[in-house]
Amino acid sequence: MAKNIMIQGTMSGVGKSILTAGILRVLHQDGYKVAPFKSQNMALNSYVTKEGREIGRAQALQAYAAGVEPSSDMNPILLKPMGDTTSQVIVNGLPVANMKAADYFKKKTSFIPDIMAAYDRLSREADVIVIEGAGSPVEINLRENDIVNMGLAQILDAPVLLVGNIDPGGVFAQLLGTVSLMSEAERKRVKGLIINKFRGDKALLEPGLSMFRPYCDIPFAGVVPFVPLELDEEDSVSERLTVDNGGKAFDKAFTSSELDTRSHPLRIAVVRLPFISNYTDFTVLDSIPFVELRYVDEPEGLKGADLVIIPGTKNTISDLKWLKETGLFLTIKELSERGTPVIGICGGFQMLGRSVSDLGGIEGGGTSSGLGLLPMDTRFEDRKELRQVETKVGELKGFYEPLSHTEVWGYEIHMGESVSDEEIFPVIAKGAVLGTYIHGIFDSPEFTRRLLESLYKKKEIEFEVPEIEPAAVTREKELDKLADVLRESLDFGLIYKSIGI
Repeated sequence: MAKNIMIQGTMSGVGKSILTAGILRVLHQDGYKVAPFKSQNMALNSYVTKEGREIGRAQALQAYAAGVEPSSDMNPILLKPMGDTTSQVIVNGLPVANMKAADYFKKKTSFIPDIMAAYDRLSREADVIVIEGAGSPVEINLRENDIVNMGLAQILDAPVLLVGNIDPGGVFAQLLGTVSLMSEAERKRVKGLIINKFRGDKALLEPGLSMFRPYCDIPFAGVVPFVPLELDEEDSVSERLTVDNGGKAFDKAFTSSELDTRSHPLRIAVVRLPFISNYTDFTVLDSIPFVELRYVDEPEGLKGADLVIIPGTKNTISDLKWLKETGLFLTIKELSERGTPVIGICGGFQMLGRSVSDLGGIEGGGTSSGLGLLPMDTRFEDRKELRQVETKVGELKGFYEPLSHTEVWGYEIHMGESVSDEEIFPVIAKGAVLGTYIHGIFDSPEFTRRLLESLYKKKEIEFEVPEIEPAAVTREKELDKLADVLRESLDFGLIYKSIGI
C-alpha cells in the first residue's frame, strides 16, 4: 500500500492544486511512483480521461506532473455548479444526479465506499499518493461527516501540510486561526506549515517566522515565492478570469518583442459567461506574445476585438438568457454581420445555432432562440458525451478555409445533441463563424497558427506567425520549473520524513 501526504489550505485560493502538482513532480523526479488524489472537487474546469471519464482539470495536471495518465480514480467525486445551489454530481467520472447543496450534504457519506475504492486502486500502483484537500479544514458548519479534509486525513491516516496565502495579507492569522480551530488529534496530523505566493525580500519575513513559534509549535516547511506559471488553475479563483471592460485593455500600450505587432496585436475577447467552463481552452492563446486576450461581460468590452469567442458553459440556456439581458447577444450578432470572426466552443457552439431546447430539465429546462449564426438546433438529452478526440478538420469555406484538413485534438464534455443542415464534426463553419464541441482545440498548434495567420490577413498586416509550441511541451517545462522552485523553497527533508520515506 502506498504512503501518503495531504495538502490542506487555510482557505480556497491558497494554491493547493499547484503545490500538490509541484510536490508530485519532485517525487516523480526523485524516482518514486506517485499519484494525485482529491476525493471531492467542485469545479467547472474538467477533463476527460482516455476511458471517457470526467475529472477535475487540476487532477489531470497533477497526473501529468506525476508522470502518469489521468484517471477517474484521482478524483472520484466532481461537483459542477449549475446555479440555484444545484450541482451536477459526478461519481467515478460519470454523472449520477443533479443535487441541491443541502441534499448532497446529507448524502455525501454514502460516497465514501467509492472514495475508498478509488484510493485503494491508486494505492496498489503508487509508492506515494499526494492528496489535495478542499477549501478550509475548519469550516465548523461543514466538519460533520467531512470526506475531503481532516475527515479524509483520519480515514487514510495521512500527515498534513497546511498552506496559507500571504498575497492578500494576514497569513500568520490564517495559519494560527486554522490550527486553533482544530482538535488536538487534528493538530497532531499537521507536520508543517507553508507560506505560499510570497512576493518580496524573504529576509523581511524571517523575524515573523521566529515570532510565530510561541503561538504554534508546528514547524514551517517553507516559504514559496510567487512565480508566474502557464499551468491550469482552479476556475473559481483564477486571476485569468478577471473582467476588463470598456475597451481599456485593447487600448493600452502593447509590449512585445515583435516590432510588427507592437501597435497591432491580435485582440481576442472571450465572453465571461456566468457559468463559464473550461476556460483553460484559451491558455495557449493567452501565452502567445502577439495575442492580447481578455474576458468581457458587457458589450463595450468587445470594442476593437479581432476575434470573439463564446466559451463553454455548464448552463447553456441560462447563459444564453444572460447574453440577451446584457446586450452581448445583439452586439455579437452585429459584429458577426460586419465580418468580425466569432468562434463558439461547446456550450458557446450551441448558442451559435438557431435554437437550444432543454425540455427535460437536464440543465434547468426551457427553450431559447440562439444567435442564428450557424444552421443548427440543439436538444438536450439525458446522456453526457464524454470522449477524447483526435481527428482532422474537414473542408471549410470562407474565412476559415485555411484551417481545412488540420489535425486537431482535445475532448468533448456536453449533454446536448446538435443537428445541423451541414456536417458538424469536428467543426462547422459558415462565413466568419465557427463552432465546435472540442475543448482544447487551440492546443493543436497548426490549427491555431493558421487561425492567427487568417486574422492578420484580415487586418491586412503582413506578419509571419511563428511556430506555436505544443501545449504538452509547455506544460512539461512549466512543471519542471515549478519543481525547481519548490526544491529551493521547501524543506523536503521534513516532507519526506512526514511521508515516511
